[in-house]
Amino acid sequence: MSCGRLKTSPRRRPLASPNADLASDFDRARVREVGVAAARAAGQLLRERIGSIREVRHKGVVDLVTDVDVQSERDVSAAILSAFPTHTILGEEGGAHGGSDARFRWIVDPLDGTTNYVHDCPLYCVSIGLLVGSELVVGVVYDPRQQEMFSAARGMGAWLGERRISVSKIDRLEEALLSTGFAPDLRGQERTLDWWRYFSFRTQSLRRTGSTALNLAYVACGRFDGYWAFDNHPWDVAGGFALVQEAGGTLSRSDGSPIDLFEPDSLVTNGRIHAAMLQALRKDPRQL
Repeated sequence: MSCGRLKTSPRRRPLASPNADLASDFDRARVREVGVAAARAAGQLLRERIGSIREVRHKGVVDLVTDVDVQSERDVSAAILSAFPTHTILGEEGGAHGGSDARFRWIVDPLDGTTNYVHDCPLYCVSIGLLVGSELVVGVVYDPRQQEMFSAARGMGAWLGERRISVSKIDRLEEALLSTGFAPDLRGQERTLDWWRYFSFRTQSLRRTGSTALNLAYVACGRFDGYWAFDNHPWDVAGGFALVQEAGGTLSRSDGSPIDLFEPDSLVTNGRIHAAMLQALRKDPRQL
């Protein structure tokens, strides 16, 4: 399943024109192994530093970043570039850097769930995805507290450790456990609360973990049946999108158009409840 054509904007460098065979011409198993090793090393850093954060800064009113985020991204980048020195990296903290071959772009969130991490709430992870041309082909999400390694490569399935995973078989919203993500600052994003209320009355229950990548990994392994949000960034979702694709799920934007890493909204489900959620999300929740 394709992740859709990636759009460009003045704030990001466009990808080189994709070669139809580019994503098939390299060793996806090795690439996944590099991503797994990088995530595991960064996860070890997160475990070691949980009680010794030296700096907490605000990127926004309530959006936090720590010195651990920065060091984790450096470690991930170093591991990837050691294996693939020409590849490029787009990181949450460091922006775009690395080699000169924009056909291969690693998208890294070195600590997804920073607020949880700062408060020692055990819901955070390292997320890594690889775009080859316009194709999302590798994804890794590592939860260092639970020591759960989720990984996927295009055509090779999605895995939790050594166990192959797949999305759930729930086919009714009334039986579904959904997850969502909130913007760090909800001012101007109040519709998120409207949809939380709407789905609260129409599903079995809702969860908000504080980590988008974990939400998506949980959809991939069947713990959650669906996820929606309106404030994603590419580093939040790249690893998780790859997992869900290989686990047999369905991805789109909230209006049903093709999923786009660089657009803020997304709907990700087991496929069986996708139409029902789309039907709702195309409307105004205050009128439903």
